[in-house]
Amino acid sequence: MRLEAPASGDPRDVLRALRTAVLGAGPAVSLGAGADLPADVPPGTAAVVTTSGSTGVPKSVLLSRNALISSAYATAARIGEGAWLLAVPATYVAGAQVLVRALLADREPAVVAGPFRPEPFAAAALGMASHENGARVPTYTSLVPAQLQRLLDAADTDPTVAKALRSFEAVLIGGQALAPTVRERAETAGVRIVRTYGSTETSGGCVYDGVPLDGVEVALVDGEVRLTGPMLADGYLGDPARTASVFPSDDAGTRWYRTGDGGEVVDGVLSVTGRLDNVIVSGGVNVSLDRVEAAVRGIAGLESAVVVPVADATWGQGSAVVVPRPTPAADAVLLERVRAVVADAVGAPARPSRLVVVDELPTLSSGKPDRAAVRARLAQDPWV
Repeated sequence: MRLEAPASGDPRDVLRALRTAVLGAGPAVSLGAGADLPADVPPGTAAVVTTSGSTGVPKSVLLSRNALISSAYATAARIGEGAWLLAVPATYVAGAQVLVRALLADREPAVVAGPFRPEPFAAAALGMASHENGARVPTYTSLVPAQLQRLLDAADTDPTVAKALRSFEAVLIGGQALAPTVRERAETAGVRIVRTYGSTETSGGCVYDGVPLDGVEVALVDGEVRLTGPMLADGYLGDPARTASVFPSDDAGTRWYRTGDGGEVVDGVLSVTGRLDNVIVSGGVNVSLDRVEAAVRGIAGLESAVVVPVADATWGQGSAVVVPRPTPAADAVLLERVRAVVADAVGAPARPSRLVVVDELPTLSSGKPDRAAVRARLAQDPWV
């Protein structure tokens, strides 16, 4: 099958390309990559989504029509059908799936284009209001945690933004862990949050609030979360070795996706504990930086903090907490508070050794922190 990129990253161009690729006979659409991909892809491919590479080398993921459609229908079965607002980049899987859901519902999506700001988001959300057969059409959107936090901050003083957030039947939050303080603020504000877990390799979120969508199964193998279901990608374009490693088949012939995340399942609910490879050895003790970051983000004012590894002359490896201004306390006082919270939640060896306050955190176009850029900057310039 032929592979073509949309004319631009403009959401309307992506929507037109996906309409042909998902509902028609193709060609497949390339999202998030340059012009260096091969012109042909396997039959049945609807999209090739190149990942952001926030923690590693970018990979081009093959998504079939069946995978995208299965994911979209499973979402509708869990949260309902209605109209969708696109507020994340259309070239990422979360944005592409917003458009696929809209296409399958036969409803034109609302679009917030350009740099994300609360006011245009609110105007677009409130402009979606419509009725069908006398009943209000439910509305939905998908956001990353940083966007939700900005909206909640704006809603504190702008009743229009607050009303817009409450207007959605569900707001899907994915891309990274949601800080407990942000979740509590959303609940207090009357925002109906659904936390999603998944990746480009699973056509987006496939576990909602810890519960797999219909047709999705979760397994833990040596502490690693594995997922299977009709939403799985076909693999990585031009990389059969990586495909075989990341998508193994069991003895029954079922394909699984190795997420690289640690987790646990209690009463059928999945809890993800963090990346298995995001671990340092501090004084001979393994420390999950994802657990450290979760503890730090539970502190009011530090919901956007990023925790990255740094060299430590005493312990071999340590961690630094990088947080944008303003901070809720003087740096030295705040570091001691952070260390106390992390010691209580994770253990004394996990206590960060440094606190770095920056004017602005580097981010990817998806809105997620650019961890590679943070690590590189700390290695070259201590930012202090």
